[in-house]
Amino acid sequence: MTTSQRFSIVVDDRESASLVLAALQQHAEVLTRVERLPVGDYQVDDSLLFERKTLPDLVASIKDGRLFSQGLRLANAPLRAALILEGRAQDLAQCHMRREAIQGALVNLTLFLGIPLLRSMDAEETARLMLFAARQARVRAVGALPRPGRRPRGKARVQSRVLQGLPGIGPERARRLLEQFGSVEAIMAAPADALAAVPGIGPTTAGSIRWAVEDPRPDYQLFR
Repeated sequence: MTTSQRFSIVVDDRESASLVLAALQQHAEVLTRVERLPVGDYQVDDSLLFERKTLPDLVASIKDGRLFSQGLRLANAPLRAALILEGRAQDLAQCHMRREAIQGALVNLTLFLGIPLLRSMDAEETARLMLFAARQARVRAVGALPRPGRRPRGKARVQSRVLQGLPGIGPERARRLLEQFGSVEAIMAAPADALAAVPGIGPTTAGSIRWAVEDPRPDYQLFR
């Protein structure tokens, strides 16, 4: 098997002790490299990005408010991204979080941020799932390679979908914000007065945006 036939997977260094890495290394067609990734836990073939969370990890990230910001970064990543939720129902037995709170978080991630959710039972299945997705991506890429320098198709749609996860933002307001600031990252960093100056936004919606971005306890916490 040549190097070009293998799957190249970059593993975030915070996942270096995970059983997923060990499972990936059991596959002869996989080349792994461990380094710090700016977003996500596993980058496959420079085309796919996966964030992996065990069920207790998911609950912890809801409690400390990390999940919303992680979801925004994942949704705005230049690669196709997905969340892999790993584990069985009994893993939640000691988490002391209402089912409605978990469902609210997943609604935000999937419906409003547009992040696909994949389920696996354990680390080995997580590894197999990523490889299955990588094979599918290669099949789909045949004859459809992007042209150098071209803006990825659907990028504007993804950015709009990310922004529509914010309070008071619909398609038209998302379009105006992107026209004014150029990127989701710039919008998230903009002060309230700059946001309010965008036609159709105003101080009330601008304040809501700043609250959603800065508040460490996102909306779905209200379900608890």
